Amino acid sequence: MMKILLLEDDKILCDSLKEYLESEGYEVDTAHRGTEVFDLTFSNRYDIYILDVNVPDTNGFDVLSMLKDAGDETPTIYITALTDIASISKAFSIGAEDYIKKPFDPEELVIRIKNKYEQTDRHICIGEVSYDPVERVVYREGNLVSMGEVQQQIFHELIINLNRVVDSYTLMDFLSNPNANALRVNLAKLKSKLGIEIKNIRGQGYMIEKL
Repeated sequence: MMKILLLEDDKILCDSLKEYLESEGYEVDTAHRGTEVFDLTFSNRYDIYILDVNVPDTNGFDVLSMLKDAGDETPTIYITALTDIASISKAFSIGAEDYIKKPFDPEELVIRIKNKYEQTDRHICIGEVSYDPVERVVYREGNLVSMGEVQQQIFHELIINLNRVVDSYTLMDFLSNPNANALRVNLAKLKSKLGIEIKNIRGQGYMIEKL
């Protein structure tokens, strides 16, 4: 199930879009103010952002700019009444993947989501390992790899941040008894099970690097 964060200050429209998207099988969290997005993205991970532009506190353009500056590469669709070329150009220059002008049929939004994000190969591949970050399943040389919940969470965090350092404390949060030794044990097991290199960046954290 794909998880969507919807930013829309019109509560009636927001509720109707949430209901429609959920009827299509998506999990949806909603925000009505720009600043609410940062709280939600801090504690949750999403597959798609759907952002309005003219919202209270922080507009949708600034929201995405700040997320991108923080290294967040979640695909983003703008839904907005702004139809001028300057706004459309700005949306794409920030890093949005799509731009839908209001008013629109919710079915159009779902069609775009399915075409852009569900029919493409979403697997992350490194060496002999292939990972589906939506279903959270790991294959090595075509064979399904079984792993415990803690190792799966650690691997997910590392692989979706491919080529970026993940702070040690972030990874230790997945442990029932967080400590550096327990983290190293889990990382060693992952390396052995998957046959991949997990680099220790001294004083910073760990990373999976794809050259």
